[in-house]
Amino acid sequence: MLHDTPLREFHQRYVQTRAEQASSPQEADRPGAAQGQAVKPADLEYLPYGPSDEPEQMCEVVATFGEVEAEYAAIRRGAGLMDCPQRGTLLVTGEDRTAFLNSMLTNELKDLNAGAARRAFWLNRQGRIDADVTVVETGDHVLIDVDIHQAQATLESLDKFIFTEDATIKNVSDDTHRISIHGPRVLEVIAHASGDEDFRLDHGCCAKIIIADHELIITRMDVTGDIGVELFVPVDQTAAVWQRLLETDESLGKPGERVRPIGWYAFNIARIEGGTPLFNIDFGPTNLPHETGVLGERVSFTKGCYLGQEIVARMESLGKPKQTLVGLRVSSDLLPIAGAQVFAKDESGEMGDQIGVVTSSTLSPMLGASPIAFAMIKTAHAELGNAVLVNAEGEQVAAGVHALRFLPEPKQGVEP
Repeated sequence: MLHDTPLREFHQRYVQTRAEQASSPQEADRPGAAQGQAVKPADLEYLPYGPSDEPEQMCEVVATFGEVEAEYAAIRRGAGLMDCPQRGTLLVTGEDRTAFLNSMLTNELKDLNAGAARRAFWLNRQGRIDADVTVVETGDHVLIDVDIHQAQATLESLDKFIFTEDATIKNVSDDTHRISIHGPRVLEVIAHASGDEDFRLDHGCCAKIIIADHELIITRMDVTGDIGVELFVPVDQTAAVWQRLLETDESLGKPGERVRPIGWYAFNIARIEGGTPLFNIDFGPTNLPHETGVLGERVSFTKGCYLGQEIVARMESLGKPKQTLVGLRVSSDLLPIAGAQVFAKDESGEMGDQIGVVTSSTLSPMLGASPIAFAMIKTAHAELGNAVLVNAEGEQVAAGVHALRFLPEPKQGVEP
């Protein structure tokens, strides 16, 4: 296995405790208590993450702790803790670290001061995306968040361009684990866990905090439509930090606004609703930045040269790529799955040529359980509101092209 979580034992212990609580006499006698089958430890489910043709390069992520609806509710009403062994970390040190990365990556980084984080692409000479990264400037060094499967390749390809610069890159994925937290009460959780009652953190910022007597780096990137943070945690401190975060559940009050572990299933629902496509899932190494739907937050068109810039600039001057990632709002209750074909719809409502494929999909609780999806389709058909047809559950159903974000935009000055 490429990268395993140090929290397996804690995940098993959590579902075991949940099962014991659900089957206890006190719980059974509680007025209104559910009378169904208790949660079992076997309900803890993992998913393989990585290239299916290379099992040794797989890692496993928690799919669910057995209660997907409750896990999703934590994201929307409280705070969901997610174990993220699928994320890799690069450490960049040296006085020229930011200047070097600015000359390599697609976004403007020369003004990236301590306490800031910014997303960018790492491209190859053909302008294709080799990695989707978040650059985190701590003041002492830079941390680069990257998919675990691109971590070593990103290090090696970037390292080839270091000549006289004072910059050193190291892959610290085996020493640094990742925990993410999503939901409207995330900042309260961090405040309670760290003992800093005044803790605040804006989107696109990072900070140093202390949890369970350990200093960590935290960065905020909202990906579900609610607040989201990422913790960079030394592997040998992960268990203590995870346990301390879980313990904040008792201090947040109402049972319906819980801090609880969440798996991929709940996170996937929320990130699609929130309009966040993922590298290696919705776009990948064969794509150009203009095709991803997230060009605006990854690419600067006013900065200096970087690898692949010629291709990006040429595409910008041409106006449109051949294909682009869009949202789809399905008109029926049938759910298309990843890989489902998308077709043009002519004026008579009949099927036209295939124009793309679905990359991700879910039933959206925030939209009355309506099916929604991301799809990579030909740009000529990508105008918002355009009618298309998509294969779903053995049938062909109507859908409308939608923005990637399905949730309403937060009001100005209001937390998402």
